Amino acid sequence: MTAEAHASTEAGAETGPGPGTYAPRPGAAPLGRMIAAQAVLETRMLLRNGEQLLLTVVIPTLLLVLFSTVDIVDTGDGEAVDFLAPGILALAVLSTAFTGQAIATGFERRYGVLKRLASSPLPRWGLMTAKTLSVLVTEVLQVVLLTVIALALGWSPHGNPFAVLLLLVLGTAAFSGLGLLMAGTLKAEATLAAANLVFLLLLVGGGVIVPLDKFPDAAQSFLGLLPVSALSEGLRDVLQHGAGMPWGNLGILAVWAVLGLGAAARFFRWE
Repeated sequence: MTAEAHASTEAGAETGPGPGTYAPRPGAAPLGRMIAAQAVLETRMLLRNGEQLLLTVVIPTLLLVLFSTVDIVDTGDGEAVDFLAPGILALAVLSTAFTGQAIATGFERRYGVLKRLASSPLPRWGLMTAKTLSVLVTEVLQVVLLTVIALALGWSPHGNPFAVLLLLVLGTAAFSGLGLLMAGTLKAEATLAAANLVFLLLLVGGGVIVPLDKFPDAAQSFLGLLPVSALSEGLRDVLQHGAGMPWGNLGILAVWAVLGLGAAARFFRWE
């Protein structure tokens, strides 16, 4: 090797490789890719959790089949499944967006998972977006499964599909805000107990299985303002009775969504 070549080699060793020669290139991935990867991870964790599957898939399915085939509750004129299917769809949104998300996020907060994720290149709002996308993916799977089962039981839905989609989206936003608010302000054990208690209370008193007109008049006025009641009654008006856009129920869900998401953004504690 000549003196000139040796000097050149030593200079290259001192300065190192030039910019753009690393593979893979260091640095954070694009924001969209990070959110998508986190959403996939959140969905996989949800689907691998037996307790969450019981809450989000098994219980709504069993309730739909049981109350559609056994005459337990008086659902009025017509086939029982025509009344029950919209309510069970509302219950599926409640179980995933509120109960499941509140419990999972509460324990992630307790064990420091959220604190560590918050220090990653993924911004906090990106993490919340990924969680929301995971909820939406799970709900799509729930709606498809429950619709297939309900159709097999003789369900005859009709109405405006856009109204149904709008109800489901606003319902998801409302329940997600309330679930994140609970998970971000209470201890994990308290969240677990409170989320399950709320789920059971709304299952009974939210117009999901028992019609609201079976309750006293004073109770009906209060229960009708609950988000699960607005969602189940709105879906029922469209899918069972063929109504147009249920503006009243959409308005109730929109108010709950604004209040829930706003309070979660204001009071959520990451650790």
